[in-house]
Amino acid sequence: MPRRSRGAPAKDQRHKRILAALATDPTVRISALAADFGVSGETVRRDIEELSRRGEVRRTYGGASITHAGVQPELSSRERMAVAERARIGVAAAATVMPGEVLMVDAGSTTAHFARALAARAIPVTVLTNSHAVAAELGGKVGVRVVFCPGEFDAAERAVYGAETDAFLRRFNADTAVIGATGLSPEGPTDAESRASWVKRAMIGRAARRVLLADSGKFGRTSIERICGWDGLTDLVTDTPPPPDLDAALRRAGVRVDIAGVV
Repeated sequence: MPRRSRGAPAKDQRHKRILAALATDPTVRISALAADFGVSGETVRRDIEELSRRGEVRRTYGGASITHAGVQPELSSRERMAVAERARIGVAAAATVMPGEVLMVDAGSTTAHFARALAARAIPVTVLTNSHAVAAELGGKVGVRVVFCPGEFDAAERAVYGAETDAFLRRFNADTAVIGATGLSPEGPTDAESRASWVKRAMIGRAARRVLLADSGKFGRTSIERICGWDGLTDLVTDTPPPPDLDAALRRAGVRVDIAGVV
């Protein structure tokens, strides 16, 4: 049995630190935990398997997630997670937008990266969004028209939601909808917030091209509400190839998978 490095935390301490990490981040990665603890990836994998058997965490592709399907951290916390990966995803997705397109973009940390990358391209587009962060990134850019949805403002998410938001979106047509999700399973993308799922469904229902942006920390996670089946989307932009079961579901649905490169 491999010995842990001198000064590395004992098993019970590692378990406490894994659970503490999940209190602020909905997913943790084996590679990051191993580096932090000074132990092998196999040691952390066994820790996660034990915590999973006890029902304290859910095993995911390459790591673990919180077990509560209806919980996610606030946007301010999510903005500090997987920053490099989400930035790459945003750049890759923005690179596919054509001048003159009409876009619908929902609220989230990854879609904010997309908006930032799109603003840097400086091309004429029209963007309908319920996200203050997306509107702030694109508002005032030459050639960019931002249409902000009505609704009830949520300060924590910096976005608007509700029946008025849904009805407003359904009045418009778009070339492309760009959405995020909190979990990706073979059945489709899921979200921890029902009101956010309503907005996402309204957007993908009005667009010819329907793009999901999600980092690999979402692989294997299942949140409370399914947004749609994979046949409801045309594209997935992520940072690493999906695991076999998810990859098979994407192929069956004909979803194009774009793996974002290093920026």
